Amino acid sequence: MQRARPRARRSRYHVSYRLTRSVPAIIAASLLLVVIVTATLAYKRLDDFVSATTGHHVNPIGEVVQAVEPTPGTIAYKLKHGQQVNILLLGRGGYENDAPFLTDSIMAVTIDPASNRVAMVSIPRDLTLGLNLQSNSNSVWVNKINAAYEVPYVPIICCVAPQYQGRDGGGHAAEHEVGKVTGLTFDRYIAVDFVAFRDMVNALGGVDVCLSTNLDDTSYPDYNNGYHPIHFKAGCQHLNGEQALEIARSRHAIQPEQLSDFGRARRQQDIMQAIKKKATTINGFSKAPQLLTALQNHITTDMSLSDMRAIYDWGKNLPDTSIVRVALTAPAPGTEGNLLDSYNCGMGAYVSQLCADDPSFGMIHKYIASLLIDPAVLAEKAPIQIVNGSNNFPGLDSRVTTMFDPTGLQLADPVGHRSVAQTVILDYSNGQFPLTGKWLASYFGATVVAATPTSPAPASGQQTYGLVVIIGHDFALHWLGR
Repeated sequence: MQRARPRARRSRYHVSYRLTRSVPAIIAASLLLVVIVTATLAYKRLDDFVSATTGHHVNPIGEVVQAVEPTPGTIAYKLKHGQQVNILLLGRGGYENDAPFLTDSIMAVTIDPASNRVAMVSIPRDLTLGLNLQSNSNSVWVNKINAAYEVPYVPIICCVAPQYQGRDGGGHAAEHEVGKVTGLTFDRYIAVDFVAFRDMVNALGGVDVCLSTNLDDTSYPDYNNGYHPIHFKAGCQHLNGEQALEIARSRHAIQPEQLSDFGRARRQQDIMQAIKKKATTINGFSKAPQLLTALQNHITTDMSLSDMRAIYDWGKNLPDTSIVRVALTAPAPGTEGNLLDSYNCGMGAYVSQLCADDPSFGMIHKYIASLLIDPAVLAEKAPIQIVNGSNNFPGLDSRVTTMFDPTGLQLADPVGHRSVAQTVILDYSNGQFPLTGKWLASYFGATVVAATPTSPAPASGQQTYGLVVIIGHDFALHWLGR
């Protein structure tokens, strides 16, 4: 009978050594498994989101390549090389609305990496123009600009041009028409419906928004083809998704400041800023899964993941003071208005519509191109006053002053002036503000002339220091496209 083979002895040292290696190895392996599973789920979730919103799946290798050296012409490339980027933001009703593809909110955003500033221009949905979206480029369909997005999805006109058909057809149609009005060529668009807007705010835990006056609207539409009144107090308040949507959409407030297109545009821009501020906090990052869920089925864009990341990386720490916010508006109670007016632009006398004072949109192009004024000009802090010497356009001085108030120029209250044929810029500073004088001369097509407090004789209420722009009959004609 053979004796049992004795077991090999192990020293305590070796046992201890093996334990100290094996336990962390098991933990590390477990953690690695969790990381792999989590990353896989996160990738799948992200891919689902990107596929649903952009129509394309995530290409990890392509994204890495784009991050290292973006392709020329992409948003990432432009931001990296100091080139302006234009994005069209659209808010539409969605299927909770009886007109799901009409865009209630239209905002043109210009990102200028060279000066680290952004311009946000709100375009009213009632702006009426001749839409050119059919295969025959000479065909003109007169309608409101908010109808452009719905053209590929609703049979309202025939023979829609191929470039405005398909998944991104509505976005590209809106880009085309808003581009005609603004003079901008858009790099990408984003269209969000009301559900996404509401759910996004809720996913963030609400947003904080401040109102300059009360907002009372007894004709706010409900979800049953009826109306229900809404009431919000002046001041700062925390809003849930439905409340934020109500403030953004309200069109019939009894307060003049809130009733105007300018007031509505301001509220929408304030809410956009509040969402951006909340989403870029640490708490906002923790809400990423809820945000993806809120947006996935209610947002359409032709942006790539690289585009989205590039914009986020560029703007995540941008202060509010770097954003110039304006709106194209017509005169109304509570607002001077600027480049639009209310009359029959071609849709009939009983249809609410807004028309560009310059039918060619040339003045709107000039204005939007001039919004991001050179910081060196603004640094001069020149005192400026606009006075109206045109004999054919009462109130033009107030319109121009209101237009440029948000840009950072130091503007005094406007006044009237005796009639003059040619616009002129009076320099009372003895050349103290050369860059500002040059900028004003370029915008108004005028000459800078040295002036003294007594010569030429000032109008009543006119300042006799800094720079004074006397608007002449020539500029008023340009304003009207003549």
